[in-house]
Amino acid sequence: MFISQAHAQVQDHSTGSAPLVPGVVPPTPEAEFLEGHEVHESAGFPPLETEFFASQILWLAISFGILYLILSRTIVPRLAGIIEGRRDRIAADLEAAERMRTDADEAQAAYEQELAEARERAHAIGHTARDEARQSAETERRRNESELEAKLDAAQARIADIKAKALADVGAIAEDAAEAILTELTGKDVSREDVANAVRESR
Repeated sequence: MFISQAHAQVQDHSTGSAPLVPGVVPPTPEAEFLEGHEVHESAGFPPLETEFFASQILWLAISFGILYLILSRTIVPRLAGIIEGRRDRIAADLEAAERMRTDADEAQAAYEQELAEARERAHAIGHTARDEARQSAETERRRNESELEAKLDAAQARIADIKAKALADVGAIAEDAAEAILTELTGKDVSREDVANAVRESR
């Protein structure tokens, strides 16, 4: 009997279950589960227990204070710095945009001024070119007229010279012809002077 009980206790230790006691029925696993479940149900949810409210409020205040300190010392300054940097960047961008717009307006005004001056210079150059062309044409016309007048005078002088020479030759020819005719008609020699006087008187 003793050996069998000891052997049963050794088996119980090896299997991890409670030792068997004579006259006592060991609890089953289902009974143990139901017993633990009933104990947990009777205990309740601790955060909803009124006896824990004070400690919960205390730890909530401590946690909120720590979170506030962390936010105010680290996160909030960083956010403020980021917001301030963005504000400064936006202000700088707006200022740069305004400056660029002013520069663009000034460049446009300068361009329009230069364009107007270029048009005026072009008109002045056109008028000057027309005046110079007109003066050049007038000078060329006067020069051509002078050359034509000089050529006409030379031609008239040449014509007058030729005419004088022709008239002189005609008088000599007339004198020769008259002398020959008179000699042939009268059979006498007629003096050259008489013939010349007679030809001049006949003109």
